[in-house]
Amino acid sequence: MTSASFHPATGPARRTVVAAAGAASLGAVLAACGGSDDDASGDTGTAPSGSPSREAGGGGSGGGENAGAGAALAATADIPEGGGKVFPDQKVVVTQPAAGDFKAFSATCTHQGCAVKSVADGLINCPCHNSSFSITDGSVQGGPAPKPLPAVQITVSGDSIRLTG
Repeated sequence: MTSASFHPATGPARRTVVAAAGAASLGAVLAACGGSDDDASGDTGTAPSGSPSREAGGGGSGGGENAGAGAALAATADIPEGGGKVFPDQKVVVTQPAAGDFKAFSATCTHQGCAVKSVADGLINCPCHNSSFSITDGSVQGGPAPKPLPAVQITVSGDSIRLTG
């Protein structure tokens, strides 16, 4: 009596193939979201001299998170003092920690990429795992988020708030 033995097929294991595919996809996404060095203007994030507009946010968001750049995002009256407003289509949250001081941050939680949904009691809140962030600087105030929300550059001109990146 002979017994048949199982000999697995040669070649890469399924785990290796899946890991390679995931790495290739991640590389493609990162390449698509990367910044461009095509802007030779040397922009430092400040308004031109004599301009009535002022920059807020700081640092930029690094990528496609602020789609619709240049379009009017909101009126300053739409952003409550000591609070803020989430703009899900633009993936940005705009806050007003003090009167006339407007800040903007990515609306994508740094924990697992969920969209933040609300601003209350001086905090930007993510409903997925209860992470919360400061409306002043985007720093983590609670929950499992490992990093602050990245700043997004906005321009406030008169009573209009615009994305600048």
